[in-house]
This record gives sequence, structure tokens and C-alpha cells, in this order.
Amino acid sequence: MRRFLVLLCLVVFTSCQFSENIYINADGSGKMEFSFDGSQLMQMAGDKISESQEKAMDSTFSFKELFDTMRDSISNLSKEEQQKLKRLEAFNMHMVMDPKTSQMKFDMFTDFKKVSELQDMFKAMKSFGDIKGKEQAKSANNPFSSLGGDGSTELDYKYDGKTFKRTARIVDKEAYKQVTDSIGQMAMMFGSSKYKLNYHFPKRIKSVSNPTAMFSSDRKSFTIEFGFMDYITNPEALNLEVILEN
Repeated sequence: MRRFLVLLCLVVFTSCQFSENIYINADGSGKMEFSFDGSQLMQMAGDKISESQEKAMDSTFSFKELFDTMRDSISNLSKEEQQKLKRLEAFNMHMVMDPKTSQMKFDMFTDFKKVSELQDMFKAMKSFGDIKGKEQAKSANNPFSSLGGDGSTELDYKYDGKTFKRTARIVDKEAYKQVTDSIGQMAMMFGSSKYKLNYHFPKRIKSVSNPTAMFSSDRKSFTIEFGFMDYITNPEALNLEVILEN
């Protein structure tokens, strides 16, 4: 399992289609899910990936359970780094991988009691990458650094029952420029990827600040699709304000 997760950390994000899915209930609780479709990567590098994953996999596990099996590695991290890993303990992952059908999908999900509990998933995933060592985590081959998971950005979610806000900020422009400049040749693979927002609310939506939003028939959900490289270079482009009807 750990060997396969290392493969995930190092290569899968270079050609995945990403979906950020949020489901909010009437009481403000809900579910957050990140979906990664790496089937395109499987098709391009089928033989190499098949060597590391000969059999089909359909598995669900919690990160808390995984970390319990990695106590020795985690104990060597600083207290600060161990605290960062706790961000992932509430998450579960469902992985489906079949070399024969070139299927490669990952879903990370967690429940929340209020929207303010939502976290920047990429920062949490970079914390997991840190288990393999700081130098590797900062490598240009580590996509989490390219996504601002090094602390150069912040991502917040707010919801008061009527208005929902998704706000990304670049807090260290020089550091962020360094990680985006380090992408190099990987940009060719990132270029075909998309980042989708799929948000679901308990009430009809009155307005969304992004004019490209596509609404569901009941107008309680919407989808926004953005170029993944565009998101990496300008995370603030996906900032949103959603106003619901009374």
C-alpha cells in the first residue's frame, strides 16, 4: 500500500483530471471530496505502471489507519510536521486501479460539521509527501510544491447559510513564483489537465460570481471547469462568492 501511495505522490497528479466536490446540508454540515482521474496517465504509461501494480485494485482506507502503520517514520518528523499530518487523519481514500482497462481513479473524502473546517487539501497532501524526506518533497517532481502546498498560499471556505465564499490568497509571491517556475517540462503534462469545482447546496442558488458556472436543473448545484495550469499559476482565479435564495 505504501509503495503504491508513493507512486501516487510522485506521478499521478501530472496528468489527472481534478474535481473538488462539496456537498452542504441544511444545517451547514456536509461532505468534501477530491476526485482524481488518472486514466490518461495509465494509458500513456501503462507498461511501467503495470509493473508496479500487476493486479486490479479497489480499496478504501482511512489515513488514520495508514499512519498507524507508519509510526516509526512519522516519529522521526518534527512536532510541527507531525501536526500537519493530522490534517489528513479525518480523510478516507477510495482507490480504483486496473491495468487491463487503464482505469485509475482516486477519491479522498471527509465529513465536516461546518464549512470553516474545510482545509486546503494540497497542503495536507504535501505533508504526507514530507514523510519521504524534505528534499524529495521540494523537488520539481513533487506536484504538491507546484500547487503552493509549501505555505506560499492559503485557501479558506466560509458559509453563513446564505453566502458561500471560496478564497485563495498568495501570501508569499516570491516563494510561489519559485515553485511554479520549477514545474519545467512537467507543464506539458499539466497542460491537458482540468480542475473542476462541483458544489451542491441545500437551497437554490441566486448568483455565482464566476460567469462560467453551469447550473443543475434545480439550480442547487453548479460546476466550473478551469485549466489546471491556469489554476497553478493563478489560484485566485477560482475565488468564488455564491449567494443563495432565501
